[in-house]
Amino acid sequence: MNRVVITGVGGVSPLGQTADAMCAAIEAGATAVRRMRDWESSDLRGLLGAPAELIDERQIPRDARRSMGRMSIFAVQAAQQALADAGLGPESVVSGRLGCAIGSTIGSTASITELYGAFARTNSLGTLVPTKFFHCISNTAVMNVVNTLGITGWMQAPCGACASGALAVGEALDLIRLGRQDVMLAGGAEELHLIATGMFDLLNATSAGFNDRPENSPRPFDRDRDGLVCGEGAGMLVLESYGHAAARDARIYAEVQGFSLSASGIHVSQSNNAGMIRCITGALADAGVCAEDVDYINAHATGTPQGDREEAEALRSLFGRNTPVSSLKGYLGHTLGASGALELIATLRMMDKGVLYPTRNLENVAEDCEGLHHLTRFEERRANIVLKNSFGFGGVNCALVLERI
Repeated sequence: MNRVVITGVGGVSPLGQTADAMCAAIEAGATAVRRMRDWESSDLRGLLGAPAELIDERQIPRDARRSMGRMSIFAVQAAQQALADAGLGPESVVSGRLGCAIGSTIGSTASITELYGAFARTNSLGTLVPTKFFHCISNTAVMNVVNTLGITGWMQAPCGACASGALAVGEALDLIRLGRQDVMLAGGAEELHLIATGMFDLLNATSAGFNDRPENSPRPFDRDRDGLVCGEGAGMLVLESYGHAAARDARIYAEVQGFSLSASGIHVSQSNNAGMIRCITGALADAGVCAEDVDYINAHATGTPQGDREEAEALRSLFGRNTPVSSLKGYLGHTLGASGALELIATLRMMDKGVLYPTRNLENVAEDCEGLHHLTRFEERRANIVLKNSFGFGGVNCALVLERI
């Protein structure tokens, strides 16, 4: 099969409008989490969010923008950045050998609320704007990216809940390995909305104890963790066959060596360490490496009591205290379908700079998360092989292994 490398990245995140801005903010120890004043009139317990700024959307042609909700605008902007970073011009985009895979948990939540809310109030189709439907469909992000940019290759919208962004990268990897595409634009997109956060709130999964101290939450792996904080944005990566990248002398960030996807098959909302272990073991086997070869683990860890406990147990079983591990949710919040892609971009930056980012707000490791090499401060360390975990509702487990070349 073809070797696959990453040659471009782009991101719109709660910490900035570019991948560089996001990583610089993380390196400065910043957090995007804040109290959402617009939510204070609701009955939400957790009032924290990590919003991204929507700017320069009018640079997207109006005819194209009419079918876009907030998340699709983020996706288009991140995709444009990634293609430019990879040095791929219009001729590559329209060649048919460049495809696109973008995942999200759902369509535009704001547009869904607006569209169906309007119909519920009036019981009349005449009040609805037809183009709003294209904001709401599950493949809205990839649909808008391919049509705005003119992509004519494979088009996929993998849906794996909060693992969707990482799953898109994995599916892109397989398409290039098999020779179906030479290049894939892959990642995830999401938008922040009260309704989406409210669903986590009803499941007692949001952080509700830090409404007056937003900078102190979420707290992955910490003794005082009390839930996740939702965020938004889009992360995009350009994956390319090694031969194609070498032929055009492209800069290579890393090689994608392993990918695995598994179902826990137990519960719709509760994480399961046995399912995680199967997935991680599968990714290591696909990469042809052992646990001892991994230099860093970028954990999914969102700050929920149950999820962090299960992931810690899985990592403890496979790696013990040998491998540094951290979560980036304390900086970015949980950007849901975009999280796997945005956090993978930050992981590439760590590999490039030889500096590992710590888990923000991890002050006292919880008893049920002990037994790992938790990063609580920035650490200079060369990471040649890294593991990226992403997990989601429905028992979705996704893992990627990258190697520096």
